[in-house]
Amino acid sequence: MSRLLVVLLSLSLGSALVHASQAAAPGALSSELRARVQNGRFGIVSSIRGLPLGVRYGLQDLFGSTTLDIVEPDVDVQLSDPVATRGRPSRRLIAAGCTTDSYCLVYYERGGAKHTWHVALFHWTPDKTQFEWGSTAPGGLKTLDEVRKAILSGAIKGPQPEAW
Repeated sequence: MSRLLVVLLSLSLGSALVHASQAAAPGALSSELRARVQNGRFGIVSSIRGLPLGVRYGLQDLFGSTTLDIVEPDVDVQLSDPVATRGRPSRRLIAAGCTTDSYCLVYYERGGAKHTWHVALFHWTPDKTQFEWGSTAPGGLKTLDEVRKAILSGAIKGPQPEAW
């Protein structure tokens, strides 16, 4: 009986390992979300205030902040100088857009000692907002179409950054 148990456990563990090795890599964009990014009709959002309230709260949660620590795209701040930004928001919106079926894509830069760029995808409804996917991103993208192209080409593919 114990030999049978060992064999069954071995088979179960082997099956689980094969399944785990076939799963998507951490931070990878699922095929469903990829289709949404590719085919979604994203209306341009040019201001933080233009994002749905749930997405703004979602960003705040993502940032781990009690306030929405991000400035408008046209605000000129020294994001690369941690001393100059002390007490000021450390992030700046670069491009954002939302679809009519409640998905919002947000691309922003984060200043500090290590200047980085990030992209986050949210699904929002009046009742609930959920962070769906996000990653570090290359800098220098200017428009939402450039961000979408970078995601679809694989230039932005994960994993999620340690600090948002």
